[in-house]
Amino acid sequence: MEGRDKRPRPKKIAAEEIVAAARRFRPRPGRDGLPRLWLVSDARRLPDPREAALGLPRGAAVLARDLAPELLPALARLCRARGLVLMLAGDGRTALRLRAGLHLPDRRPATGLLPYLLARRRDPRRWRLSQAAHGRSGLARARRIGADGVLLSPAFPTASHPGAPALGPLRWAALARRASCGAVALGGVDSRRARRLPGWACGISALEGLLPSGHSVSQKSRPRDPGHCPFRMA
Repeated sequence: MEGRDKRPRPKKIAAEEIVAAARRFRPRPGRDGLPRLWLVSDARRLPDPREAALGLPRGAAVLARDLAPELLPALARLCRARGLVLMLAGDGRTALRLRAGLHLPDRRPATGLLPYLLARRRDPRRWRLSQAAHGRSGLARARRIGADGVLLSPAFPTASHPGAPALGPLRWAALARRASCGAVALGGVDSRRARRLPGWACGISALEGLLPSGHSVSQKSRPRDPGHCPFRMA
């Protein structure tokens, strides 16, 4: 048809694609206590997640793992300003101080767990709790402590652990069905692999897949203008 613009549409950046992939998940009632999209920090690959967090849609989560303590207050302020859910790994007292959720490692003890659980007993909707799981033992712990959800990994082969065995989508789904709460897929998740996960999953988490275009994963990650947002949800 004449007059129709035949120019190719610009390709979506990877971050937009994984945001769109997260939107398709529809957790079952009672298993929807956690965000569907998670940005996961890493001391080596993403030591400062603030720039990447600027592009997340409202309601997404930022899991702060192994971050320098001096970064946490600024990250907490950014998350509150942009309507993001901050989850702090392994430190209940700091999570309370920052008004953040608490994420429990699977194979390492957490500090300050008791005061956090006491606060959560008084107001469970305010103080969110997630649990890392790599198999049945992690799922059992999530059940015992009454976690809102589990981050079940590794769903797929990951760059952070090359050569390590992954669960794969079928095994991941089988374990997720055993969970007493919603399961978020962690490990090697991109927009293509997300389509191989069951639609009833609680959500997906990523690192490289949520970086703005042109961002390099390095020790020198730094935020840009706080008003900058590389992409937005429709």
